[in-house]
Amino acid sequence: MKYSFVIPCYNSSKTILLVVEEIKDTMKEESFEIILVNDYSSDNTKDVIFDIANKYNNVIAINFSKNFGQHAALLAGYSNASGDYIISLDDDGQTPANQVYKLIDKLNEGYDVVFANYKVKHHNKFRNIGSKINDLMAEKLINKPKGLYLSSYFIAKRFVIDELVKYDSSFPYVSGLLLRTTSNLVNVDVDHRDRTEGESGYTFMKLLMLWLNGFTAFSIKPLRVSVYMGVLVALLGFILLIYSLLNKMLNPEVPMGWTSLTAIMSLVGGVTLMVLGMIGEYIGRIYMTVNKAPQYVIKEIKGDKNVEN
Repeated sequence: MKYSFVIPCYNSSKTILLVVEEIKDTMKEESFEIILVNDYSSDNTKDVIFDIANKYNNVIAINFSKNFGQHAALLAGYSNASGDYIISLDDDGQTPANQVYKLIDKLNEGYDVVFANYKVKHHNKFRNIGSKINDLMAEKLINKPKGLYLSSYFIAKRFVIDELVKYDSSFPYVSGLLLRTTSNLVNVDVDHRDRTEGESGYTFMKLLMLWLNGFTAFSIKPLRVSVYMGVLVALLGFILLIYSLLNKMLNPEVPMGWTSLTAIMSLVGGVTLMVLGMIGEYIGRIYMTVNKAPQYVIKEIKGDKNVEN
């Protein structure tokens, strides 16, 4: 049995070696490889992971030509992974590699994918709120099973990863791909550590784009919601029209005010623009996919995925 650890790296020059060393200490009795994908970091992460690949023959270092995002980095790593089980984890040390056997043992009970679940998450408040929103939206829009926590630390069987790498759209979303591939998913409790270096690479805008990417790539429910909102606004406008006519008939001296008219126009106009924007987002993604915009571009790669530990 061979294990592949896939780690997207972004500005993690001070932490990634510690993560690699922890994996090696934990898996020293196993056959394994580590794939490190540098997502165009602004620090010297690229040099660090290439030095690691030079030092260890079972480490593969990949360098992107520009920033493509965490999910593209994961798919690039999966495409170069040769293990029977593939483990994804973070580059900052918050996901404990020394507890990977909790995931492995749970997977051996017959599951296809096992996600780490954190009873206490040591993210900042903004990230924790974002995670809760993401969890709720995933449940409503891409049919995530209720109670299942989708974390960045998970293990999957080979056939699941083989299906994921077939996806060639320009907008990958790994959680959506996993949910589309299998329903045999489960959580297992692991610890979550404090961040020792740097800050999370996810800003509010990046989280927003991640949500938008995932839900427009794997669900048409946002379009359906916009239809329902349009119907609701139209119904509201009709009720207000009837009310205005009756009010004028019963009280001829009542002037027809411009305030209500402006409010209705603003409401309808806002909803219209929102719906058009949502449709435009879908059309834009179709355009980008048809034009084969790449998921990622690998500039350099170091290491041999066929080397055994």
